[in-house]
Amino acid sequence: MNTKISQSYTMAGMFTLSLRLVVGWTYFSAFWRRLILANKLDPETAGYIGEKFNHFLPNALGIKPIILHLVENPDSLWWAMVTFTIIEGIVGLFIMFGLFTRLMSIGVFGLAMGILLGSGWIGTTCLDEWQIGVLGIATGFTLFLTGSGRYSLDYYFQKKGFKITTSKFFRWFGSGPLPLANSVLSRVTLIGAIGILGLTLYTNQYFHGGLWGTLHNKSVKPIVEVSEANIQDGVLNLEVFRVEGVDVYGSFLIGIDVLDETNTSVLSLSGVELSQFTPEMITNAYIAKVKPGAHSLVIPLGARAHLRIADSRLQTLDKSTYTLQLTDISGITWKAPIILK
Repeated sequence: MNTKISQSYTMAGMFTLSLRLVVGWTYFSAFWRRLILANKLDPETAGYIGEKFNHFLPNALGIKPIILHLVENPDSLWWAMVTFTIIEGIVGLFIMFGLFTRLMSIGVFGLAMGILLGSGWIGTTCLDEWQIGVLGIATGFTLFLTGSGRYSLDYYFQKKGFKITTSKFFRWFGSGPLPLANSVLSRVTLIGAIGILGLTLYTNQYFHGGLWGTLHNKSVKPIVEVSEANIQDGVLNLEVFRVEGVDVYGSFLIGIDVLDETNTSVLSLSGVELSQFTPEMITNAYIAKVKPGAHSLVIPLGARAHLRIADSRLQTLDKSTYTLQLTDISGITWKAPIILK
């Protein structure tokens, strides 16, 4: 092996030490928070990571069917969250110690891609998750090219002459010179960098309008989609699905009104009445649950639920046109036509 090439890789790997330590802790800390500092893998406790995963659903890019399947199947979701957490812990720890650095860099790349596609649209004041995702992808690619240098277990095992470090496997998945000609490596580096830049620009535009058009931030204000509104035998049925807004707290519904053609309310439920909804009146579809709060009906990000409201005032309605209006505590309203059955 050319000594100069080997030394060049050692130096390059040493220069990326800060990247290894920071990105490694970024992923290992997720494992640390969920299992050591708190139990965020218990579906019955507040802060369950599965509910956070549910928040990604409304505007995920490309992987929405996977997220939908998991949030509709709580057992599968729990196993996925446990597996995901363990992988984050292993990848983070190994990257920090520089053990099988290139293999772990692929893990960094994959985890960052999942963050980008799933939650790249979330972030109230900055483009938080998008930035984490694209920077993680770029870091994973860089660490794959460089491997780790002097301050790593890969380097220690190489210096000690462990047999595995002389294999082609180790050069692909550990550290040291990549088994590629310089001309090929140059093309891989250029194509990879341009591809990552392209992904960065595309997702920036897709999630936030960051290149042209109107800038938008889907985490600023809540949006609740209302569908399947109908009245049958004195019962108002409707479906609500929270698709935008801050992920750390819900939309607080303080009013449900049924309006006639003159915009006069024929049924009006206040926040106090909504806070007294019973479990029989709410059928949740996902892990994130619509539920009564102290003074309102709380709709978390990503929650979808069927609401069933029985009221004697709905039994004597004329055959006319009616509109359903939902009012958030912020003053935002959402409307949908009502079908009389």
